[in-house]
Amino acid sequence: MGKIKFLQCRECKKEYPPTFKYVCDECFGPLDVHYDFPTVSKNTFSNREHTYWRYYELLPIESKSNIVSIGAGMTPLIKAENLGEKLGLNNLYIKNDSVNPTFSFKDRPAGVAVSKAKEFGLSAVGCASTGNLASATAAHAAKGGFPCYIFAPSDIERPKITQALSYGANFIAVDGTYDDANRIAAQIGDSKGIGIVNINMRSYYVEGSKTLAFEVAEQLDWKVPDQLIVPVGSGAMLNAICKGFEELVSLSLINKVSDMHMIAAQPHGCAPIVNAFKRHLSEITPVESPDTIAKSLAIGDPGDGQYVLRRLKQYNGHAEESNNKEILDAIILLAKTEGIFTEPAGGVSVAVLKKMVDEGKIDKNDCTICYVTGNGLKATEVIMEVLSKPQTMQQADIAKISAMVR
Repeated sequence: MGKIKFLQCRECKKEYPPTFKYVCDECFGPLDVHYDFPTVSKNTFSNREHTYWRYYELLPIESKSNIVSIGAGMTPLIKAENLGEKLGLNNLYIKNDSVNPTFSFKDRPAGVAVSKAKEFGLSAVGCASTGNLASATAAHAAKGGFPCYIFAPSDIERPKITQALSYGANFIAVDGTYDDANRIAAQIGDSKGIGIVNINMRSYYVEGSKTLAFEVAEQLDWKVPDQLIVPVGSGAMLNAICKGFEELVSLSLINKVSDMHMIAAQPHGCAPIVNAFKRHLSEITPVESPDTIAKSLAIGDPGDGQYVLRRLKQYNGHAEESNNKEILDAIILLAKTEGIFTEPAGGVSVAVLKKMVDEGKIDKNDCTICYVTGNGLKATEVIMEVLSKPQTMQQADIAKISAMVR
């Protein structure tokens, strides 16, 4: 056995060897990776490569020779002084994952899953996606030499389709929702033995997202933030971030996380977790027909939804939604104050951050982390709708052009 001790069912706690497996035989619960971590210290990670693979000892790859890396991770943690001043916050930070190689946080879980597929000796990989994961999986598949199959709703943003196709992926556009694409991908993956990164590779896939906790802790000099605003689609990222901080406690790299508050941000029109949270329910009612400009969060039946609800209770958290206008306003606000251009998912985070401040749920001196997970260049069509159109000027109209410059 290597660093992985076993896979364990999140529900009944039954243990399994760390094989190509993701569902419990007894209760059909999801399987999580549990480790026999080596001894590490804060100095272990200093002077290493500026990717999330700097935390190799804490990730589920047994041999470094199986790592498929395109240089993702260790993205900027920006002290957002201008936005903080607008909102009345003294310690606001933006974790800007929009600058990853394929321009979203999905490079983290996709890279870990494709690396594990290589370690398992699989012949092909794929994913079900709302767009960003398609690009991330396709890019890592290209780097690793894998055929790649993408299953996605036909109405996702065109730049995301273009990006995935450019990496050589086989793109199956499904006439339906993400949940429809997910069901088809699951059937194909199981019948063909393909590593569908967010389905039959999910136990390993989600481990990539916990590096969003590792990096924030290290970038804050191994301190734990007070408030974390996380955009939520399936819920896997929020759950993984919590797991990441908990593992740092177990390794004595940070002191405690009991004072940390998790805030789940979802778009109006596809906010099943927010709806359950506000009604004090433990079960999620799926949204059959998501209706939001935040396509990357349009997951009507979130796989980790009930676990997000548990995490919010565990960490005294909140869940809130934002409508399309609030999302677009937040995109522009972030761009004009911090020079960060995000897609609607990041707009959801910023919009919910503003609501939390307005409602007095975040103190002005709290160390607050707002996760921005995707780049605005992936969704320019919807953002252009609220921007002024450039006026074409004749070269001879020097006086008019001069009047425009103040």
